[in-house]
Amino acid sequence: MKLARHILIALILGAIVGLVMNFTIPSIFPYIDKYFFSPLGSIFINLIKMLVVPLVFFSIVLGTANIGDPKKLGKIGVRSVAFFLLTTAIAITIAIILASIIKPGMVGTFNTEGLSYESQKAPAVTDTLLGIIPTNPVAAFVEANMLQIIFFSVFIGIALAFLGERVKTVLKVIDEGNEIMMYLVTLVMKFAPYGTFGLIASAIGKQGFDAIKAMGLYMIVVILALIVHFILVYGGALKFMAKKDPIQFVKDFFPAMTIAFSTSSSSATLPVSMDIAQKKMGVPKSISSFVQPLGATVNMDGTAIMQGVATVFIAQVYDVNLTLTQLAIVVIIAVLASIGTAAVPGAGLIMLAMVLNAVSLPVEGIALIIGIDRILDMARTAVNVSGDAVCAVYVTHVEKIKDEEHIENDRSLPQAQ
Repeated sequence: MKLARHILIALILGAIVGLVMNFTIPSIFPYIDKYFFSPLGSIFINLIKMLVVPLVFFSIVLGTANIGDPKKLGKIGVRSVAFFLLTTAIAITIAIILASIIKPGMVGTFNTEGLSYESQKAPAVTDTLLGIIPTNPVAAFVEANMLQIIFFSVFIGIALAFLGERVKTVLKVIDEGNEIMMYLVTLVMKFAPYGTFGLIASAIGKQGFDAIKAMGLYMIVVILALIVHFILVYGGALKFMAKKDPIQFVKDFFPAMTIAFSTSSSSATLPVSMDIAQKKMGVPKSISSFVQPLGATVNMDGTAIMQGVATVFIAQVYDVNLTLTQLAIVVIIAVLASIGTAAVPGAGLIMLAMVLNAVSLPVEGIALIIGIDRILDMARTAVNVSGDAVCAVYVTHVEKIKDEEHIENDRSLPQAQ
């Protein structure tokens, strides 16, 4: 809680400093940002990112090996992916409904002349699925290709589970490697308040009040959708599916949410969120090590909300009426595109370009929202990582019930004389 309090104070101070500098010394701010705020934030993000690839490898190998039973592993994987995709579909549906009711693109005048946005081609879903299998595991690690790293790590974990005693030394090394990574996370987190201050001051200082004011209603709709999704979907899942107190979840998980907010990266937040899930929420290491890295790659609820609101917003600005069929296409494309999207800042814009192309809306419209996207990216990343943790808690609850039922069934069997 002490760390969470320091991070929150740094977050508020960073926002105040950024706004004040934008108002008073806008011409000097870029130099201060270049040589102080941005480096401060970059040091923190780089320290966290340094740990992500080895942490994901050690944790997933260990988690898979500890689960042991391939049948149980498969059930956990299917349950997790189903949870992620279902909540993503609900998220974008909430976003589309709110944007259609509030109509942020109908308020004010938006100049669409001369807009340009160089869209990056998003990979086809089939290419993403086929690309899960690494032809060169070493290259996957070098390029930080998370889906390929997860696939390879699961394979190693299954081998360790099957070989058992013959590879117990290797399993011990993996376990010790995981412990080293978690210790380094604790060490790096001591720098978190300073990194948070630099990141927030840079983001707010660059945008300024004018950019925020111009896109005010769009921002309100996105944030409102994020809040509704967090309370209703995640709160409901915790209360009714995992039998946990949502308020206690927020208290426990708050430090990870602040890191996600300041870094705008699910991957960068992963070491912290896993540590909290395991130490404060009672999630076994085997489940946390498997579900949360998977969620950091395929769970994009917050990003889906941005895409839903942005698509409807751009359609309203260009005076295009989207049909129910087109809206359904937006939901489907956004859900499928969430699989394998890089968990890094700005990845949502690449996904959005693909969604806009699918419903024949001008990709140039992204230029309308790109100015304040960094700020919203922080908020939706906090939602994304929360969803990963909620899924881990839910899976833990289900597996605990199954284990208890299994024990009860064993007790009820007639004992041999």
